[in-house]
Amino acid sequence: SRVIGADLNGADIEADLGTAAGRSHMIERARELAPHGLDAVLAGAGIGNPAMPREIVTVNYFGALATLEGLQPLLARGHKPRAVLIASTAAFLPVDDELVELCLAGDEAAAVARAVANPERAYPTSKHAIARWLRTACIQPQWAGAGILLNAVGPGVIETPMTGDMLRDPHWAETIRQMNPRAVREFGKAEEVAELLDFLLNFEGSQLLGQIIYIDGGNDAVVRGELV
Repeated sequence: SRVIGADLNGADIEADLGTAAGRSHMIERARELAPHGLDAVLAGAGIGNPAMPREIVTVNYFGALATLEGLQPLLARGHKPRAVLIASTAAFLPVDDELVELCLAGDEAAAVARAVANPERAYPTSKHAIARWLRTACIQPQWAGAGILLNAVGPGVIETPMTGDMLRDPHWAETIRQMNPRAVREFGKAEEVAELLDFLLNFEGSQLLGQIIYIDGGNDAVVRGELV
């Protein structure tokens, strides 16, 4: 099997998923590279920098949405097709309800304006909105009805090149633990998230869809234990 990567630079498909032109280019190139269909799609692009509210909305929500909807016809021609997006435990944080509704309504220009005016909640709101979209979309004819099983992974605090320096600093690590209460002390590794993604993109069963599986050291159970 072949893996086709899409990124800003250095990938099979070079595209900026924060722009309409970049999304269209990505979809067009995917059609050229996989004319007979795709067996799996991972919508994994994301921006976390709170100083970039515009990009947070255009990439985390509208970029992920365009990736999945744009590649859906190729998935429909695939073998046991699976699709996965990256959610986040940040969705548990307070969100901007108006921004959520603008995202779900597909009004990208208004959503960007709202995020720029209220940047402090842009990231958790983008992840909350895409999770809401997932729960509605997964059961629709073009997804479940076409045999495409759509799920998500919701990472908590994960050791990556972006977070590594902070997590190695005792002060910052303790601050992060207080902001993200968890049941195990160790922070997650990227390889652990990859293991879960690999399962969701390749499992043989037919009943798993619409699920957001949190890989968060127990953060979900700690802060939302009564929600079942």
